[in-house]
Amino acid sequence: MRISCVGAGPAGLYFAIVMKRRDPNHEIVVHERNPAGTTHGWGVVFWDDLLATLRANDPDSAQAIADAAVPWSGQVVDVEGQPPLHAGGGGYGICRRRLLQILIERALALGVELRFESEISDLSQVADADLIVAADGVASQLRRHRADRFRPQIEAGRNKYIWLATTQRFPSFTFGFVPTRAGWVWFHAYSFKEGMSTFIVECAPETWNGLGLGTMPADAELRVLESLFAKHLDGHALISRDGHDTRLPWLSFRMLANRTWRADNVVLIGDAAHTTHFTIGSGTRLAIDDATALASVLGEHDSLPHALDAYDHRRRRALARVQRDARLSAEWFENLPRYIRYNAPTFLTLLLARRSRLLKRMPARTYLYLRGHYTKLTGRGGSPLARIGRPAHPFGPKADCGISGAEPGTPHR
Repeated sequence: MRISCVGAGPAGLYFAIVMKRRDPNHEIVVHERNPAGTTHGWGVVFWDDLLATLRANDPDSAQAIADAAVPWSGQVVDVEGQPPLHAGGGGYGICRRRLLQILIERALALGVELRFESEISDLSQVADADLIVAADGVASQLRRHRADRFRPQIEAGRNKYIWLATTQRFPSFTFGFVPTRAGWVWFHAYSFKEGMSTFIVECAPETWNGLGLGTMPADAELRVLESLFAKHLDGHALISRDGHDTRLPWLSFRMLANRTWRADNVVLIGDAAHTTHFTIGSGTRLAIDDATALASVLGEHDSLPHALDAYDHRRRRALARVQRDARLSAEWFENLPRYIRYNAPTFLTLLLARRSRLLKRMPARTYLYLRGHYTKLTGRGGSPLARIGRPAHPFGPKADCGISGAEPGTPHR
């Protein structure tokens, strides 16, 4: 089969790897519009379930990724003015640039052709391919050419966020919340390589405007953020990939869903097909899952249309709940003042429950009362709320909820 993959992110590269391993006779070309080594973001986070998938599909790249990853242990929720709380669980961080380098080297070793600085803006440029894999991200140009078929829906989140790094080490996945004169500002941080951590800053647009963020040169703005998080950074600097004389690249997260993921011989994978908010940490895993699912159905069906139909049905069904959870998680942070007024143990309980549909629809105190009442009656930390609304683990599929059965608390003054 002649296959053109557009986009050399984890989804496109891993699909090419798996397909080449299944049949070296496939002619696979990966097009990437950027120069080699270009990437956005800093680290990515993942868990043992992703490692298991990688090992099942390509042990060589799986081992290289495991060797390059940095483990983190436990979670910390630190609300300024209250003692930090610790919960169990653990996962891994890896430098995104290193992850892509591993996948590129493995793809080349298997005979995949990679073309950097090769922008595919029109389907006619890859018209000779039997299969065109659009792995070109949330702003996919190929998806636009079949927009009437894919019918994408993009919804911008309310909060502002920016992806930074720091030399401060965060051995646990850490949430830190700091009050300012304009409202709360918080960060999500985790180590991704020796001496480096991802540091994502998020806040409401009113707070962003009130602090004058986005209006000053990057250097000055980084100093403002460093002063806000001085206790957590302990003298370490915040780092941006962008020029110091420009503005920092603040974003509003774009939630993307498509009515279908295939149109003729064009198929969507990764962020071109879907996005999930960074607060559930699933982007890389879902991209890899798309790649392996697509490779799997192509091996199961003799007919390309039947294979793509099976992929479309399988992955859209798998993503429905994940995208719902991601949307609820994003909305929880958009409504942070509703929850952060409670004491620290109760706030953590609400944080763990942020993917609950019921929590969204009722006062937090009512939700906490029902949760606590069920625990007293049954002696169990879970509840019917968990089955209906999925008060989920905060970071990853196997994280320990810690104090998930905590008693309802009182608002913190």
